[in-house]
Amino acid sequence: MTSQIKVESLTKMFGLKKAVNEISFAAGKGEVIGFLGPNGAGKSTTMKMLTGFLVPSYGTAKIEGYDVLENASKIKACIGYLPEGAPAYGDMTPLSYLSFIAEVRKIPHDLRKTRIETVIKKTHLSTVLDQSIETLSKGFKRRVGLAQAILHDPSILILDEPTDGLDPNQKFEVRKLIAEMAKNKTIIISTHILEEVEAVCTRAIIIANGKIITDSTPQELIHYSEMHNSIHLSVKKEYADTARLHFMKMNGMQRVEKRTEHAHYVDFVLYPQNRENKYYEVAQFLHDKDWTVHQVRLEKGKLDDVFRQLTVSDLS
Repeated sequence: MTSQIKVESLTKMFGLKKAVNEISFAAGKGEVIGFLGPNGAGKSTTMKMLTGFLVPSYGTAKIEGYDVLENASKIKACIGYLPEGAPAYGDMTPLSYLSFIAEVRKIPHDLRKTRIETVIKKTHLSTVLDQSIETLSKGFKRRVGLAQAILHDPSILILDEPTDGLDPNQKFEVRKLIAEMAKNKTIIISTHILEEVEAVCTRAIIIANGKIITDSTPQELIHYSEMHNSIHLSVKKEYADTARLHFMKMNGMQRVEKRTEHAHYVDFVLYPQNRENKYYEVAQFLHDKDWTVHQVRLEKGKLDDVFRQLTVSDLS
């Protein structure tokens, strides 16, 4: 895979503070990278350096082979950038703003109308085209920002909180759009919404204190969750003690937690050693006993648990 983005030891100093601390990674076509981290971790600063809006203190970043220090204008031409807050001219309408961006981007005149109509359809802006941007809701403003980022059909998209301010239906549509565009582009999205990472990202880079602390797939990260392959079980009260004793003695079971006692059922969570999958052994035992079971469910894990574990431990 050819890297469209290549970052090596990229660093940004603000006074004596290293906002971004020697980060390195590469990304190619077809990848959607979720850039995650607590507030102040250095995500937006990194994005601004990659797009040529901030000059690195040292280190290098190349976009489509162009160095951000030497070819900022060429880099801006091949990148679609949705910055934090998506600034726009408030007195313009979405239609006039997109027409202005098409001119700035030097999109050929014979293609402008088609390109503008395409992004309006993709970002669902048709109902507010003639309304001034300053009067739009936060969600619509965000969609105007996204529309300008994809207007020139760039090979690389860098999106800072692309679904910020959108309602659940709008978030679904934007995530669907990102997934569709990813086939032919390299996309980096900064987000605090971890379900978004699971939904659309092929990789997750977690940054804290300006440093990359992990670079992995969302599926691999979930394996670090304490809940990965835990088994949630509800059995009738009359079987609860027998079930608890059996599962505590089961080979490869780390611990058994009694959670909630209901009128007729008791809830347990079973934690296998090394997060192994013991679901079928548990299900077979229940089947052999012919017990009435309220639920038996395998938990895949929670990305937010892993995120908190990695970032809190790095900050402590």
